[in-house]
Amino acid sequence: MARSPRVVVITGASAGAGRAAALTFAGQGDRLGLIGRSSRGLDSAREEIIAAGGTAVAHAADVSDPEALARAADAIEAELGPIDVWVNNAMVTVLGPIAELKPEEVRRVMEVTFLGAAYGTMIALRRMQARGRGTIVQVGSALAYRSIPLQAPYCAAKAAIRAFTDSLRSELLHERSPIQITMVHMPGLNTPQFSWARNKFRRRQQPVPPIFQPEVAGRAVAFAADHPRREYWVGLSSVQAIMGQRVWPGLLDRMMSSKAWDGQFLDKEIAPDRPDNLFNPVEGLHATHGQFDDRAKPRSPQFWLERYRLMEVGAALLLSVLVAGIVGLLLWL
Repeated sequence: MARSPRVVVITGASAGAGRAAALTFAGQGDRLGLIGRSSRGLDSAREEIIAAGGTAVAHAADVSDPEALARAADAIEAELGPIDVWVNNAMVTVLGPIAELKPEEVRRVMEVTFLGAAYGTMIALRRMQARGRGTIVQVGSALAYRSIPLQAPYCAAKAAIRAFTDSLRSELLHERSPIQITMVHMPGLNTPQFSWARNKFRRRQQPVPPIFQPEVAGRAVAFAADHPRREYWVGLSSVQAIMGQRVWPGLLDRMMSSKAWDGQFLDKEIAPDRPDNLFNPVEGLHATHGQFDDRAKPRSPQFWLERYRLMEVGAALLLSVLVAGIVGLLLWL
């Protein structure tokens, strides 16, 4: 049975995973409210959605400014109607060792990536509570569980979103609220992030492989909005990172010290005057895809299993086999 079109708000909607999610929702008939810092980037995303037959409005706002973000939400509701789904996706990062970071850089990453999600959640929640319905989707990362070197502020921000979301989930359960909240943890994605993130090195940055296309993230976000549950993990690499952190974190510390350090670089230099988007948007690069189309995977078989909880069933069966084997060994001894 086809559902009624919803009003979906996405922050960080002008590029990358946010733009991919917007196009996915639009393809399902939903009406989109796009929020980001760059008016030009938002306009290009809105025009792409409209060209594909969708409905979208765009309002520029920095998510670290709660008043500006609330005004954008008000404007979207005035144009499209009450917000049904809110997706917190906006982020910035800086690549560099902690000893070389400046306090204002750390603060800015936290303001946009964590506080932007917190403010967005609060703004959406107040509107949804008044109506007794709504879904909030947090775009997370495997790095919320397993930090990597050279991106400490970003990893901390994603972990903070996870902690903030856990608190809210418990509050909603206590209140028996009909409002849903879910978090979708992403792998490395082929987005423009790696062309405009602040970089303390002269070498070009890349996602830690394997790399997935943004459409994988977009489909996961849209699915989570339709079928909200506690969390979704996207990509086998996300599962490996999260489960590895739970089972043997010390080993992962050593692996990350080399694999995740070297895995973030290409053997190519960047121009010393290359602009970055930490404090201001970089115009001209807003698109869904980044520069890794030739290496990015268009699908995640793992997420297909995740959708139907087959990964959980498989893990349970494996655990049962291991327990049975241990019990059998003990009885034999």
